[in-house]
Amino acid sequence: MGEAVRRSWEVAGKYGAIHPGSGRRAERFGRLGAGTLITFPTADLFGERWMDIGEEVLVSPHATLTVGYGPEQVEGLGPDPHLVIGDRCVINVGCVILAHTSITLGDDVWLGRNVFITDTDHGYTDLDTPIGRQMGPLRPVSIGSGSWLGHGVVVLSGSNIGRHVVVAAGSVVTGDVPDRCVVAGAPARVVKRHVEGDVWERVTAEKAAADRLAARSTNGSAGSNGAGSNGSAASNGAAPQPDGAV
Repeated sequence: MGEAVRRSWEVAGKYGAIHPGSGRRAERFGRLGAGTLITFPTADLFGERWMDIGEEVLVSPHATLTVGYGPEQVEGLGPDPHLVIGDRCVINVGCVILAHTSITLGDDVWLGRNVFITDTDHGYTDLDTPIGRQMGPLRPVSIGSGSWLGHGVVVLSGSNIGRHVVVAAGSVVTGDVPDRCVVAGAPARVVKRHVEGDVWERVTAEKAAADRLAARSTNGSAGSNGAGSNGSAASNGAAPQPDGAV
């Protein structure tokens, strides 16, 4: 009996997968590039019309790809894609990508297991409406080519991750991440960055704070009499904010 179940599951995986030419489900996509495979089973797949998926992309089992949560949220979206995945990307097991306005992954972006990416948040300011029913602002998300996001990473709305970036497992990205660096933590901050050649420089919290303070001082001195909000903070000895927080 067990062997029959396993064989049946293998058959379901073979014929349940989505790829160019696999039937009506594949035809729902705005674009589904050559060599791309969305394996069976998916956890959730909705809004395919607004997805542009490149060539040779692998979407592993139990992944979620959606544009909007339901029909009422996709009315009037127009013809442009809201979820764009470049060539040769890997969306690993259990990943969730929820697009409402714009999520873009460059080429060769690899996601570890259970990565969560969204371009919206829940609102909370209306005390008469449950938080689960409040939608926050929609802010685009982008992830640069060649980047790797480790297991369990969370990428929140408004985040822009550069090219060739490592996001350490379990990190929470909340803003801008420069090219060619390693970020870690919640919120994620730069812990290593590429300098030149094959050199990657470790960035301590103290060094990051010093770099940020120096940048603020430079910006402030460029203003009239060295004043301005940045100059004032530096001249008054205001404590620097932790740098690299993204």
